[in-house]
Amino acid sequence: MNRTRTIIVVVVAVLLALFASIGTYRFLSDKGRMAEEARLQTVGVVVADVDIPFGSTIRPDQVVLSAWPKDRYPKDVLSDVKASVGRVARREFARGEPIVESKLLTTSKNVGMLSLRIPQGMRAFTVRVNEAVGVGGFLMPDARVDVLLTTESSGQRATRMSKIILEDIRVLAVGQTIDQKDSKPVSVGTVTLSVTPEDAEKLALASNDGKIHLVLRNFADSEKVKTSGISKDRLLSGQRSVPGSSGAVKRQRSRVRKVAPASPVVVKKYTVEVIKGNTRSEETF
Repeated sequence: MNRTRTIIVVVVAVLLALFASIGTYRFLSDKGRMAEEARLQTVGVVVADVDIPFGSTIRPDQVVLSAWPKDRYPKDVLSDVKASVGRVARREFARGEPIVESKLLTTSKNVGMLSLRIPQGMRAFTVRVNEAVGVGGFLMPDARVDVLLTTESSGQRATRMSKIILEDIRVLAVGQTIDQKDSKPVSVGTVTLSVTPEDAEKLALASNDGKIHLVLRNFADSEKVKTSGISKDRLLSGQRSVPGSSGAVKRQRSRVRKVAPASPVVVKKYTVEVIKGNTRSEETF
């Protein structure tokens, strides 16, 4: 009886081990097949292994080959790491971002970094500034500014006036700095703006005809505001006193008030007859 029970236990253990082996084999086979299918559905693309700053030359330790879905990778993405090494980044690449041909520049092209930041159809115009004109040194690349011109008005009676001539203009560079590394104020002598060809003509005339000020604006505020400008006469007209003003009232109050002369007072007199013995007299009060 004990022998039979032992044989049954051994047979059951062997069957369980056999079932476990078959299950493990099937699981590993399915996992390998799924990995192979996933490999066949992806393609190797070059991605940034670290953050690559704008204008830097790509080094071999900055890029790696990574699997990317076939139906989702960019059209002009690079598939060979060697093809990206030695190229210049036309814009900043974040870690894990694919390296595409349209955002690279070959080292054989002698092109300045500033020209790469100029949008299509725009021009870079540099204006001379000082600490006051340049918003106290707080101008940074990619800031937005308005251009204010102060000049002499035309006409028979020439007077100085100020007018905003350009609005929501992007700052390309401050001095010789084209990227913002920190938020510390920097005092520079020039600021380069991104303008249209028509606005470049306006700036050229304004720079030679008057004095330019840059007015810093909120980066998220792109609304255009139409102003008529202000002249010196209009500025000072608000300071002149007008009839009925507080000054005129004070002068009226300070005048001496004339008082009419008082009428004379009539005093009534009383006469009393006084008799002392045979003597009679009159007393007037």
